[in-house]
Amino acid sequence: MGGRPEEDPRRRLVDAGVRLLERDGPEALNARRLAAEIGASTMAVYTHFGGMAGLHEAVVQEEFVRFGRHLHAVARTDDPVADLLALGLAYRDFVLADPRRYRFMIGLTGPGAHPPIGRDLVGAGTPAALPEVNAAFEQHVETVRRIMAAGRIRRGAPVPVAAQLWSMLHGFVLLETIGVFGHDGVVTVLAPAAVNLLVGLGDRREAAETSLRSLAANPKAPAPAPAPQVRRGRRPRT
Repeated sequence: MGGRPEEDPRRRLVDAGVRLLERDGPEALNARRLAAEIGASTMAVYTHFGGMAGLHEAVVQEEFVRFGRHLHAVARTDDPVADLLALGLAYRDFVLADPRRYRFMIGLTGPGAHPPIGRDLVGAGTPAALPEVNAAFEQHVETVRRIMAAGRIRRGAPVPVAAQLWSMLHGFVLLETIGVFGHDGVVTVLAPAAVNLLVGLGDRREAAETSLRSLAANPKAPAPAPAPQVRRGRRPRT
């Protein structure tokens, strides 16, 4: 009889990688720590993944699966613009829950190089070589399609529009994780930027602001998480 899925050593290594990443940060992802986490030898990493780069990619895939589930849990309504804004808040909440994890997922930090996940979004139609990344992004694309179908913004290719919104959101949350926007950045920066972009894409400002207010009034919508408290070290003497 075959072992249960949770007994599969490959699965155990991926789960151990996720635990170490979220508990101790990317620097903990090394063969020795992973092997110790599951009670195996370091050769297990090379046997099942060909090395640490393969294990890192598998951890990234798993984290994007969890990210996609987090976005999918956002309730969809009959207002696709409000839904897009709600997805943005859910995206932000996932990042702020563990900024180190997010930076590792997108390849900004790590204990050594792992395979790049990005590719030409305009040429390929999807942002990554990993299907888990593309599935998460597709939720934004599908919402943009709904917004276009509702006549709220100009019709056209939805992928570049979703990429514009994603770029804005990604840049905001990365800056927020280093303490740039303080406690009210969502209200003073992110929400106005989203409205301005929607208006630029063809929505009426009054309609965009109404969708924003309906999101704030919806008890099932994700509430903005508080901005992170960034610890600042001492400045070096000059």
